[in-house]
Amino acid sequence: MDPRALCFLSCYLLLCVISAEIQEPVSIPKAQKKRGLKAASAGEVNLSGAPGARKTKLDRSQKSLRMKLSLEAAAPQPLASSILTQVLGRGRFRTVGDSLSLRAGEPLELRCRGKVVHWRVPKYLEEEGEGRLRIKHFSQHSRLQLMNPTGADTGEYSCWARHCQDTACVEGEDRQEKTFIFFTDPEELFVPTENYYEVVQLRSHQSVLLPCQVTNPLAQVTLHREFPPEEVPVDGTDISFDVKKGFTIHRPRASLAGSLFCLASLGGMRQISTKYMLIYINYPSSSPKPTIQASATSVQLGENFSVTCTVLGELEIAVDFSWEYPGQKLGRPLYTNEQADLVRREGQVQQKAASTLYVEEARAGDAGVYTCRATNLQGTGTATTHVRVTQSPHVSPPPP
Repeated sequence: MDPRALCFLSCYLLLCVISAEIQEPVSIPKAQKKRGLKAASAGEVNLSGAPGARKTKLDRSQKSLRMKLSLEAAAPQPLASSILTQVLGRGRFRTVGDSLSLRAGEPLELRCRGKVVHWRVPKYLEEEGEGRLRIKHFSQHSRLQLMNPTGADTGEYSCWARHCQDTACVEGEDRQEKTFIFFTDPEELFVPTENYYEVVQLRSHQSVLLPCQVTNPLAQVTLHREFPPEEVPVDGTDISFDVKKGFTIHRPRASLAGSLFCLASLGGMRQISTKYMLIYINYPSSSPKPTIQASATSVQLGENFSVTCTVLGELEIAVDFSWEYPGQKLGRPLYTNEQADLVRREGQVQQKAASTLYVEEARAGDAGVYTCRATNLQGTGTATTHVRVTQSPHVSPPPP
């Protein structure tokens, strides 16, 4: 073959190979697939330094910017700054949280923003007056200082500001900010109290608190019976524990009556709290709802009649009855009879308490409203009825 023809054929084959490589599709890298980015088409691929070589880089920059703006728009807006802060030093503040732990003896300084600020502190500190507790008001904030605090100062501290517009001012107690401060004392695991024994009523219808508060939130606290000595189980349902309050008995029962105390443990130290003498009282769940009925709504002069007041309620709940009746104005004495029986109603056993008022030889002054009041430990219920007293019917003499 002619050398020139051979050279021409070689050049043609080389150009075909180069063209095939340029037209070959671009594959999407695995990492790019995972990020969900779209691959550029073959027409968008540019050689380094060629016009439009920045196109891919510019698109990524714009995508990153759009993504950043989207994230910033979706991010929650910062909450309004707290009005209650702890002063750590000159120009240094810290927002207080739900609780705060400080060492006993370490001075406390709190600041509350607002023009007219009110503070609430543990009750006995309020009664102490000017002493270790000092409060000073400024034009835009108020300052609370507690000097030489002890474990007894453990408790809730809160503040709120009055909001004034024109001449109207509104208390901002609904925007109250508070924190529970533990003043940890290695020698006092419980907040000290004045009494060695404290009597607590266990009312059957409501929960009761045994306020054995600790000075250190890390202390482990259990509930115990004094006689016989045993630990009382705390299941979180019948009885629960809150490190800021103590033990709450949600379902009081007679078996819990007696002497109980709390035991706190921290490290190698153990302490017992004030002893609580629990007295069980079977309280009604609601005030009585009496019904009243007279033996007759209309009686004749000289007849006897009665009025009965009835209360259906819980077992072993005492009900006291009292009466108001027209004969009181005549000086007629009160004659009543009271009784209590067990009855079954809708599958439940209830107590039926009743009081019956008797009126003998009715007079005209016995006519009027009869009122019954039934009272238990929860309150009083009232029921009324009206009785008429009529003349004897006139009997015409027989014809002659």
